[in-house]
Amino acid sequence: MAQNIYDQDDFFAGYSALRRSREGLAGAPEWPSLRAMLPPMAGRRVADLGCGFGWFCRVAAEAGAASVLGIDLSEKMLAKAREAGGNIVYERADLETLVLPEAAFDVVYSSLAVHYVADFSRLARMVAVSLAPGGRFVFSMEHPLYTAPTAPGWIEREGRRVWPLDAYLAEGERRTDWLAKGVIKYHRGIGTVVSALLAAGFALTHLVEWGPDAAQIAAHPEWAAELDRPPFLLVGAARTFR
Repeated sequence: MAQNIYDQDDFFAGYSALRRSREGLAGAPEWPSLRAMLPPMAGRRVADLGCGFGWFCRVAAEAGAASVLGIDLSEKMLAKAREAGGNIVYERADLETLVLPEAAFDVVYSSLAVHYVADFSRLARMVAVSLAPGGRFVFSMEHPLYTAPTAPGWIEREGRRVWPLDAYLAEGERRTDWLAKGVIKYHRGIGTVVSALLAAGFALTHLVEWGPDAAQIAAHPEWAAELDRPPFLLVGAARTFR
């Protein structure tokens, strides 16, 4: 079973205070780029893996999705999502072992969840089977430049501020302290992610190493630091097999 860090009181309190937790998709700077990867929601069957507080679920439902399923491992997150209402089904499940019905969805979405999954290849295969032909899998993850280090943040090296990289090509489990001690994430390179999608029967439609644009930096000058290394990898893929 995956580590259920979000149900720990200290982590949940810290996560709830984040801008993206308080403001939803409006507080997620990468959302406009993700939105551009998605097809129109009207009439589509949608699943959100790692739905958290249900922000995307509600956006999809309000945009006319035929059905919306939100899945998360955290009881605390699901409770907050259900409080917000909406014509949405929420279920508790572990993405490590999740099985979705065959050809049951037109869009599967996931925001910043897949780096908590040890076996991404299995997840990609399962999502592919769950999509109708031509269905879309759109997701974001922490960029591998972020998951490689074993300690968060900049370090000083020879008088310069640098972003540390620890054994970038040695993929696998990483333990870091982020909002709580001992948070488990899984580091994998871009090539590994793309290869898993292709092997599962997807065609890549988008691959974005996200960073803020000029307008975002003008509004939030502190985000200029993100130009030194992209914080997120955004991926769009379409199911190609029948």
